[in-house]
Amino acid sequence: MQQIARPDRSRSLAWNTEDVRPAEQFAYYREAICQVFMKLTPEPTDKSSFPARVERIGLGTGAINRVTFPGHLVLRSASDIAASSSSCFYLNLKLAGRCRIEQDGRSVDLSPGQVGIFDSERLFALRHSQGPSLQVASFWVPAQLLRDRLPPSFEFRAARVSDDPLVGHLIVETAHALNSAAPHTSDEENARLFGVLLDLVALSLSRDGRRGAEPMSLVEATWIALRRAVHRRLREPGLTAAAAAMSVSISERYVHKLFERAGTTFACYVMDHRLEGVARELRDPGMMGRAIGEIAFDWGFADLSHFARRFKQRFGCTPRDWRRG
Repeated sequence: MQQIARPDRSRSLAWNTEDVRPAEQFAYYREAICQVFMKLTPEPTDKSSFPARVERIGLGTGAINRVTFPGHLVLRSASDIAASSSSCFYLNLKLAGRCRIEQDGRSVDLSPGQVGIFDSERLFALRHSQGPSLQVASFWVPAQLLRDRLPPSFEFRAARVSDDPLVGHLIVETAHALNSAAPHTSDEENARLFGVLLDLVALSLSRDGRRGAEPMSLVEATWIALRRAVHRRLREPGLTAAAAAMSVSISERYVHKLFERAGTTFACYVMDHRLEGVARELRDPGMMGRAIGEIAFDWGFADLSHFARRFKQRFGCTPRDWRRG
């Protein structure tokens, strides 16, 4: 397994078994996950080969471990716990395949898009379903970082926090946003968004969490979820604030309030990002064979005269001149 330290991202490391002999791949994978997660005891279901990739990205005092692997079993034994000098919680966003977390006689099943949390200080088993390629984004959460957000007497149990009716969808959206942005975002921004995610998880685990942190975390996480909903539907010509509101289970009035808080409006935000999308594709060599009007229609513009006028206002030239430029 090759370990690759990226020179421009010293806080990020990656391991890949593809250049390792098949019979040795699982041993290298085991070494990698013990480095990024803590001491664990993984057991393969197929010892002939184990194609896997492990990537670690720092998030302040925590980290996100992005792992792709075949189905197998991972155990945390009493000797593993005794050999570890620190403790953490694992907050797993399942991306592909299925997994069962077993801890304290409790089972938590995760399917793609679901988020579960469990404790490194207690025995556990992770049963990753058999499949050609499974994937998880596992947030490594220093134990005290989460416990500081919980009541002193709180008794932790493994849980699927994405099921929470109040903030579950915000946890999922924030976890997805952080997983997508982490490789390209500054340390400070990653640490801040990680804090938002932990505030939401603490709120889900206990309604009596640190109340001072909850309101801002909910606002920020809702804003993240709202922008993701808008970008998913940015190419729809009839996209409205009401439709975006419905996507994240908030009121249309709150949508406008969040955009106002960010110093813009829903309509301006949609227009700006549609124009930026068209501008990118006009400069894309692979798009040179497509008509300007066709690209504009694909980005949700229904009136080409209106599009051309707004484009010139935004970029100071016509779409044709921009493409030539």
